[in-house]
Amino acid sequence: MNRRVFLKTSFMGLGALALRPFNFSSLRPATIRLGRIASASVSVYKMPWDQSRIIFTHYRDEVINLYYELVSDKGPAWNPIWYRVWGGYIHSKFIRVVEDRGNFVYPSVRKTGQLAEVTVPFVQSMRYNERGIWEPLYRLYYGSVHWIVDVIEGPDGRPWYRIQEPWGQLYYNVPGVVMRLIQDEELQPISPKVPAEDKRIEVSITSQELIAYEKDVVIFKTKVSTGLSPPVPEGAIPWATPLGKLDITSKMPSQHMGNGNITSDVEAYELAGVPWVCYFHVNGNATHGTYWHANFGNPMSHGCINMRIEDARWVFLWSTPVWSPDEREKRGNGTSLIVSM
Repeated sequence: MNRRVFLKTSFMGLGALALRPFNFSSLRPATIRLGRIASASVSVYKMPWDQSRIIFTHYRDEVINLYYELVSDKGPAWNPIWYRVWGGYIHSKFIRVVEDRGNFVYPSVRKTGQLAEVTVPFVQSMRYNERGIWEPLYRLYYGSVHWIVDVIEGPDGRPWYRIQEPWGQLYYNVPGVVMRLIQDEELQPISPKVPAEDKRIEVSITSQELIAYEKDVVIFKTKVSTGLSPPVPEGAIPWATPLGKLDITSKMPSQHMGNGNITSDVEAYELAGVPWVCYFHVNGNATHGTYWHANFGNPMSHGCINMRIEDARWVFLWSTPVWSPDEREKRGNGTSLIVSM
């Protein structure tokens, strides 16, 4: 079956295909609250207290039901939020609240590429290697954002989206049903009539807080996670978030962060599809969305300012330079970002 016939059959004759689940994802209704384990392991405790008895352990990328959220009077003080789960209680630090939603699969995408977000807890991407074999590559996570450049036939005979890495000519693919194409109208600038010089961002390391101002009026405030401060080898880039008056100089809606290894190892330091990135320092420090922890209000990063995905998107669309939906990167002297202790 050639590509033209395949696409015609897939999208016209099999209209319900876009909403059918794949065998590796149950695509539960979005009304069920789910949590993904976002670290190598997380313990379930008898009570919402890290000194109570450990009942058992969940491991990376297990997806569990979250019955309800509570604030424990036993802390920890730096983040007292816990979830009630089957068998006990689990701390929120490495629990990412996710959904499991299927999407309509478009028969084509814009030639310059279109942004899409993952709407399932995770999906295994695949690439067609030089030996003509489909092989696993990065695992993509709920809320991550990627550039879709084509629609192809996947190894299961269904329509898959082709993803292009932002930093090179690396391509890989995922089932179309697990990706939601982000529409241009969702990506319009916020407060575009406010003069750029009237906008500024202040970040406090002590309070782990980001505040956006228009002149002297606070219009946005949120908890963040700035850089840790471990010892680093001489000449290495420090993990502490740099202090001072800085400016946003580059914006990318999707970025790959990490060591740049082409691997399927989920424990490798490879973060594909980091969303809504605003660079403000030559060392690569940026504000961006975060899908690998939920410990906002505490230092967690390698020098960046980690944010909830929805908060990072707000900052991305509100700040300057003004980005447009077909740009992989927008450069320019933009909104001031002042980082203080």
